[in-house]
Amino acid sequence: MRWIAHIEGCPKRVNHAAVAVNHKIYSFGGYSTGEDCRGYTSMDVHVLNTHTNRWVKHPVSDLPYFENDDILPYRRYGHTAVVYKDNIYVWGGRNDRSSCSVLFKFDTFWHCWMAPPTTGSVPLARDGHTACVWKNYMFIIGGYEEETDLFAKQVFYLDLDSLHWSYIVCGGYEPTLRDFHTTVCIDDKIYLFGGRGAMLTTNFQGIQAPLETYCNNVWYLDMKTLNWHCCKATGDIPVGRRSNSAFVHNNKMYIFGGFNSVKAKHYNDLYMFDPETCVWTRLSPKGKSPCERRRQACAKVGDKIFIFGGTSPHISRGDGEDLGEAGLDGLVDHSDMFILDLNPSLKTLCMMAVREHNLDDSQLPQSLRLELMNMHLPNKITMSRPSNSAG
Repeated sequence: MRWIAHIEGCPKRVNHAAVAVNHKIYSFGGYSTGEDCRGYTSMDVHVLNTHTNRWVKHPVSDLPYFENDDILPYRRYGHTAVVYKDNIYVWGGRNDRSSCSVLFKFDTFWHCWMAPPTTGSVPLARDGHTACVWKNYMFIIGGYEEETDLFAKQVFYLDLDSLHWSYIVCGGYEPTLRDFHTTVCIDDKIYLFGGRGAMLTTNFQGIQAPLETYCNNVWYLDMKTLNWHCCKATGDIPVGRRSNSAFVHNNKMYIFGGFNSVKAKHYNDLYMFDPETCVWTRLSPKGKSPCERRRQACAKVGDKIFIFGGTSPHISRGDGEDLGEAGLDGLVDHSDMFILDLNPSLKTLCMMAVREHNLDDSQLPQSLRLELMNMHLPNKITMSRPSNSAG
């Protein structure tokens, strides 16, 4: 396991949603400090070719929203995206005015948006929820509902074949309500970690006010019984956090980064949770890792994990690298991407050695030199229609 690449010039997005389809990663929406998050403009779509590590901005990003608002999602943050049969389903999220409960589908073959009609019990609009696919169902868990001004309680699912919404009456010992958590599906269980909850406290004047809470338990929803369970985890248990990333590899759950406002701390740690043993392990991959951050996006292609964007407190790293100019909230938004190779090949390790020791690569084949360059060359985002081919 090794961090093999750090590339600048990628989409500067925070609280975006991203998924992988074959060898391409699609990133939807999000925001960047200073942008207008109140206006209704069409959602931006960026596409990464993981063979070349080059990003392009998709042409649908610039379609006029009000002329196509029956099929186009407006730009938002705190939404989710999942993949089913090479189509991407985007749901929820909000801009600075309102949240959304309309389902949108992005066709990765024709590269176009649709808003297919749905039936059933549509969830209330929310952001900060999670979406997880099990078989042909998309499960929506948690988040914050605008209409009720509360954390969402019910678990909803969408049959992605019939596009019919339903909700579940779950049993068992349920997790506390929260937003900005993560969920992953392993076998027939959906595992939940992290997120921001709230509890009422009373101050010295007798006034009740909500206090943020951060749970570091692992919960799972058994899809066969629809009961919640809390894992009795041991090992290097991570601190509770929100806005972290999660992914699955070899039937184990990994989490990266996040933020805990009670401790006023961002994280860039990497942990692995084994559902079979309920043991946490803290990992320390070699190579240059991302700085502490939250609200980044994460997608897995093969044995590689692509982490990009997010926001961090303004600091200067010990190696002299300045993370950029902070906004009014003291945070810096990122336009970088890191690649974590979970099983680096001998070829990859040799390429890393060439880079680390500044070796002469002039005698290498042109294709290998280009591959080596694309692991480090800053990206310059262009507007281009992605190809349907596998190249």
